[in-house]
Amino acid sequence: MSLFKKIFSSKKKETLDKGLEKSKTTFFSKLGKAVAGKSKVDDDVLDNLEEILVSSDVGVDTTLKIIDRIEARVSKDKYLGTEELNVILREEIAGLLSETHTGEETEYSIPKDKKPYVIMVVGVNGAGKTTTIGKLANQFKKQGLKVVLGAADTFRAAAIDQLQVWADRVDVPIIKQDMGSDPASVAFDTLSSAVTQDADVVIIDTAGRLHNKVNLMNELTKVKRVMQKVVEDTPHEVLLVLDGSTGQNAFEQAKQFTKATEVTALAITKLDGTAKGGVVIGISDQLKIPVKYIGVGEGIDDLQVFNKYEFVDSFFKS
Repeated sequence: MSLFKKIFSSKKKETLDKGLEKSKTTFFSKLGKAVAGKSKVDDDVLDNLEEILVSSDVGVDTTLKIIDRIEARVSKDKYLGTEELNVILREEIAGLLSETHTGEETEYSIPKDKKPYVIMVVGVNGAGKTTTIGKLANQFKKQGLKVVLGAADTFRAAAIDQLQVWADRVDVPIIKQDMGSDPASVAFDTLSSAVTQDADVVIIDTAGRLHNKVNLMNELTKVKRVMQKVVEDTPHEVLLVLDGSTGQNAFEQAKQFTKATEVTALAITKLDGTAKGGVVIGISDQLKIPVKYIGVGEGIDDLQVFNKYEFVDSFFKS
């Protein structure tokens, strides 16, 4: 079966198509100008393509990798036509994503052998961290799972209040303390409560401060250590939330957070309001950390499980 001959769930795919519309339109507008009047892929076309990929927030290193792969194909077929460039790009980007994303995930799922399954969420303030937590809680609850939220971002009263709003909206319990409380203490109480309630999923919000990486690293390490007093191998997942609309700034944030703590998965939000969808490709390739979720709309169901086939199909859909 061809990589792209897949049957996608219609409603989810329509939302994804719509969410990536700005990125796709901008990209293909630039690509059309790059190949105008050209019948075959030559050095000029490749130079223009390199500029387009970089300006689409794919990132310099990943762009060079894509260009190298296309050059290798051009050298094999001296008469490669520009009309084939779309297909080649699609295949090479899917190939890059395949190096980090081995599965074809389409549904929200957690391992059956981890109970409670503990997700620690990190990311700077404003990236969509709290909203992502709320939307995740909603998805897990819709599956019949018992979810508990922990408000361990105790440095901002607004963070605790925002998480409370989501807890009320989704109708799941939240463990919180006063602003300024010890985040590790909140995490400890959250896990203790989750174990008592026989919860399936625990989602812990943490402070989104990057101005002092040493303090952040110490804080997150302490939160992990204290949680492990309740459940030994926690957290099972460290999810970094990035604002996709910030393009290369998101990539810089990702690099900073991966220095501060071990990140196992990424959620890239706000892709619907921007032409910077290429950042998903660059961040995934450079960090070698799987993108697990993408935000393609403001609705409660518009946080999607990332599927590389669906993403590439939507990005290159004519």
